Amino acid sequence: MKITDLFAEGKFVVSAEVGPPKGCHIEPLLEEAKTCLRGVDAVNVTDNQSSVMRIGSLAVCKALKDEGLNPIYQLTCRDRNRIALQSDLLSAAMFGIENVLLLTGDHTKMGDHPQAKPVFDLDSVSLLHTVRQLEAGTDLGGNPLVGEPPAFAKGAVVSPCSDSVDAQLAKMERKVNAGAEYFQTQAVFEPEKFIRFMEKAKQFGKPVQLGIIIPKSAGMAKFMNNNVAGIHVPQEMIDELKADKEKAKAGITGVEIAARIIRECRPYCQGVHIMALGWEAKVPALLEQAGI
Repeated sequence: MKITDLFAEGKFVVSAEVGPPKGCHIEPLLEEAKTCLRGVDAVNVTDNQSSVMRIGSLAVCKALKDEGLNPIYQLTCRDRNRIALQSDLLSAAMFGIENVLLLTGDHTKMGDHPQAKPVFDLDSVSLLHTVRQLEAGTDLGGNPLVGEPPAFAKGAVVSPCSDSVDAQLAKMERKVNAGAEYFQTQAVFEPEKFIRFMEKAKQFGKPVQLGIIIPKSAGMAKFMNNNVAGIHVPQEMIDELKADKEKAKAGITGVEIAARIIRECRPYCQGVHIMALGWEAKVPALLEQAGI
């Protein structure tokens, strides 16, 4: 099912993210997804996240679909030229995968193969345009496609808590003009910033899913503050994670923080996207505490 159809129905759409393993055995991922994520509307599959080599997003999306889940195919421009990107999109359509999230991607220097040559033939905006052209029945070279063209729900990302709000709004506008139909945000830990951003972003008329990471520890929060652009975990949340290390280690504190953020931001967005980062088993408790 297209995620855009759910937004059109007025549903508060919940998606969760899974990271494919570094290997070809995905049975544990599938079992955890069937057990813990069966209640979400869609499951994002990351594409060599942080430039770390893993099994491909497209293969995992197909396996999730075969298990009755609704995948969102994440596709980055880092590793493929425009020929390969278009080919993979057509392959996704052949498999019946209807949802895509289109990203530029992290540079290869960030990952476990820093010597790898990055491609970046396209970026996220031109990739959105590419999908729209495929949907119109031609490729980027102007050559007609054979048969019925693909049809996707086209997603993009935005960082609402970035220091440069105007720059993020400008990027969002370019993505909307290129064909973006929904947005998922970078992880939010400052609801007041998210709310201010959404008051301005509503001009674009596109549904936005609030990005949520369950914080695992004070150390993780500090790492994100120092290394992840567009994320700032306030000191009071870090102190909350420090207060009871056993409670934090068990995930109780992180779930409480994440649920609180969802409750505060829910009136200003059209859904939530959960990046569990290995804590997929805690997603049902998070949704329950958030009142979803």
